[in-house]
Amino acid sequence: MARPLFKSTLMVGFMTLISRVLGFVRDMLIAQVFGVSPATDAFFAVFKIPNFFRRLFAEGVFTQTLMPVLSDCQSQGGLAGLKRFSGKAAGTLCAGMAPMIITGIMAAPVLVSALAPGFGYGTEQFRLAVELLQIMQPYLLLVALVSLAASVLNIKGRFAVPALTPVVLNVAMIIAALKFAPIMAEPIKALAWAVLAAGAVQCLVQIPALLKLKLLPAFSVDFADPGIQRVLKQLLPAVFAVSVTQINLLVDTLIASFLAAGSVSWLYYSDRLVEFPLGLFGVAVATVILPGLAKSYSQDNPEAFSAAIDWGMRLVLFIALPASTGLFMLAEPMLSTLFEYREFDAQGVHQAGLSLKAYSLGLLGFILVRVLVPGFSAREDMKTPARYGVYTMLANLFFNGLLVFPLAHAGLALATSLGAFVNAGLLLWKLRKDQIYRPGSGWSVLLLRLTLATLTMAVVLYFGVDAGDWQHWQAQQRVLHLLAWIFAGMLVYLAVLLVSGFKIRHLAI
Repeated sequence: MARPLFKSTLMVGFMTLISRVLGFVRDMLIAQVFGVSPATDAFFAVFKIPNFFRRLFAEGVFTQTLMPVLSDCQSQGGLAGLKRFSGKAAGTLCAGMAPMIITGIMAAPVLVSALAPGFGYGTEQFRLAVELLQIMQPYLLLVALVSLAASVLNIKGRFAVPALTPVVLNVAMIIAALKFAPIMAEPIKALAWAVLAAGAVQCLVQIPALLKLKLLPAFSVDFADPGIQRVLKQLLPAVFAVSVTQINLLVDTLIASFLAAGSVSWLYYSDRLVEFPLGLFGVAVATVILPGLAKSYSQDNPEAFSAAIDWGMRLVLFIALPASTGLFMLAEPMLSTLFEYREFDAQGVHQAGLSLKAYSLGLLGFILVRVLVPGFSAREDMKTPARYGVYTMLANLFFNGLLVFPLAHAGLALATSLGAFVNAGLLLWKLRKDQIYRPGSGWSVLLLRLTLATLTMAVVLYFGVDAGDWQHWQAQQRVLHLLAWIFAGMLVYLAVLLVSGFKIRHLAI
């Protein structure tokens, strides 16, 4: 099982890497063109909503709830059954979300007041945030349709097109920042229009792959369909189960709007860097593992089900431990290299570096949640992780109140990281308690090797990197030094693992 899963994960990870690199290019341009200002705070605050729905549908709720139903449709009705259900899902989705989007456009002032009350009702920043949100509202339906198409392709083992689709959003925003922002009366609006245009294009790029598989659906509305009812029944609990971290990030934005100017942007830029390994590896592993889990459950094969989770856990630790360490030790050098231009100054780098270090501590927890939740959703049990999601949100609110005063925006980031470990711990405890997941052999030795390699890497980076020097280097020097230290960290980590006797096969049972 491990070999095909590993191969598919590498492929999805590579496709995601392209998207994430372009995402950094996008954010570098935004930092250069717009800097850190009330306008960027307004955009990043309301962009949380379409971005939240993108993660909710493309990386969360829809994927988790649709996969078991799609797997059953394929098993019972073949291509015809899969196509028939996807058509009903698409039509019902449009009928259900259209009123919600219209309401969202009309109620945009209320949404902005709830999301960023610190902007102050009636101010220029508030007005701008409302208009930006109204422009981007239809994107919510478009990204839901993209997620449906991606789920159908993934159930057929076609991971490449869905993994590359996010590239469209990044390219659209890059073009908007370079070409359209300079000629608009309010330049930041170019980014909002780019988000909407990207959603339409993302829908279109799914069509050739669906046509090739003869799975392009004919839309129909049927809320009474048993499959639709199964999805709807799981939908609400799945929101909490899959998207607790994103909900916590929205809460962070709300609280940060009351803090010093720039706090929302500092959290955004640091979150973007954490999203790189999270999207590259966490989403990739979860995307690949879920169809296999759904199939193992439908075939009543608990050994294969447990083995898939075990493989995912091992791979997550192998990747997340050095990634978390690298983000923490290289926080300010990374931010300086990527974003310190023009309006984004050394103070912005320092402040964003504080929240990046706090977020990096929770990277392992963030990725573990992505891998463990499919262990429940593949069995159509979303109530359990939803309950744990509520516990996690309450814990995050407690940590926010405890840490925001002494640590400001960095305290919000640290609270989110601690909440991720609470969530992951509860999920793992339940899977072990119910004997759904039974760890394979070799875990003790694997953990010892990974810990030793990670600590050695941290020591090398700690004594080798001087964050202060980066402020005085030219952009090209920063890039070269950053790449050199990333490579050095990876080399040290892998060298210690090899010396300790580690083999790739140790990631499988």
